[in-house]
Amino acid sequence: MSILFENVTAVTMDPANPVLKNAYVAVEGMKIASVGTRRPDGEFDRCLDCADKVLMPGLVNAHTHVPMTLMRGYGGGCDLHTWLNNYIFPAEDKLDDRCVAAGAALGLAEMIASGTTCIADMYMNTETIAQTVLDAGISANLACGAVYFGAPEDFSPETCNDCGNHVRLYENWHGAGDGQLLVDASIHAEYTSSAPAWEWVADFAQKHNLRMHVHVSETVSEHEKCVDKYGTTPAQLLDRYGVWQNGGIAAHCVYLSGGDAELFAKRGVTAVHNPVSNLKLMSGVAPLFFMRDCGMNVALGTDGVASNNSHNIFEEMKTAALVQNYSFGEDHGLLQAADILAMATVNGARALGRDTGVIAPGKIADLILVDFTAPNLFPCHDIMENLVYSAAPSNVVMNMARGKIIYENGTFLTLDLERVRAEVKDYALPHIFGGK
Repeated sequence: MSILFENVTAVTMDPANPVLKNAYVAVEGMKIASVGTRRPDGEFDRCLDCADKVLMPGLVNAHTHVPMTLMRGYGGGCDLHTWLNNYIFPAEDKLDDRCVAAGAALGLAEMIASGTTCIADMYMNTETIAQTVLDAGISANLACGAVYFGAPEDFSPETCNDCGNHVRLYENWHGAGDGQLLVDASIHAEYTSSAPAWEWVADFAQKHNLRMHVHVSETVSEHEKCVDKYGTTPAQLLDRYGVWQNGGIAAHCVYLSGGDAELFAKRGVTAVHNPVSNLKLMSGVAPLFFMRDCGMNVALGTDGVASNNSHNIFEEMKTAALVQNYSFGEDHGLLQAADILAMATVNGARALGRDTGVIAPGKIADLILVDFTAPNLFPCHDIMENLVYSAAPSNVVMNMARGKIIYENGTFLTLDLERVRAEVKDYALPHIFGGK
């Protein structure tokens, strides 16, 4: 299908032409065909008059646990490890495929309506998530987050469930939907596994040329316990076992030390900043200025809804800007709105190995329309400032993923929201929480 966006203000994220007014953006199939201020020749299946609207690359949520939507607000008021051990792990023990599908669909609906077109998700029952994402239409890098609590000397790929999960996920889903789904190798975290598991996952990634997705140094206690136990940081410990050879995602990175950032920059590892979750769980604030100065790519994520409590990347952008400017701005200057927008778009796309995040010919057409007639976006003296500090999910009036419009003017075109709500209410919540 061919679609033409007419009379639109395009925030391209292309440094050569960052903002184009009265622009025309043509989409053919999955890709952007042309961008400019002159109407392209030819006929189009659909022309959209976008007066008073801003077209921008779809948002990239580079670290999620989508089915945790089912636990929105559950166990609030705790630090990370209390929250995990006393609330989340017991609830997750009750999950089945049907719960995971319902939670994933609900989370995807929230993200689609708020402008997300691509995610990196780490969770259990990953093949169920894969089918749900495929049906919803957005792109996803999926990972199962290997966990191994057994004695290192007892490790065996035949008895470690997450080794088998890696194999099945890769064989059944990598590249599905003409590249809509990609599989990442994944270790949940240093503190939930041990060396034999790290070696196996690293070897699997190298054999299949996969990126890595790992929680890294989310809290100071996690970071310091690793140093006490192994004599080095989580980032450098995992590097000893080849975990970062193909680059990938290091989620959180709240506490880095001893050359961690320089190592990640060398390996092509992206730090995914999750400011709202990190603040809610009292984990701290990642040093974005420092990581950027060390040459790291930095992207944004929401983490799971249970610790956030939403999939709102607009909120992540504003929070990231505010906490960085407050915590580090005196020494480094203010983060510019364009820098924050890059973290939510082109930097996230780079982290996931996706040819998107920029409005330019040949790129995958992941695009959203934002209505700038809304009271919270009017008047507009600076478009990027408004997008970072004023915009909200309710301002998103269209979501195009891979050249297909999947949400428009409040209507979901790939998801049955009422069916999803019923499945969550009537099955998933009673199954996990009983009569609550």
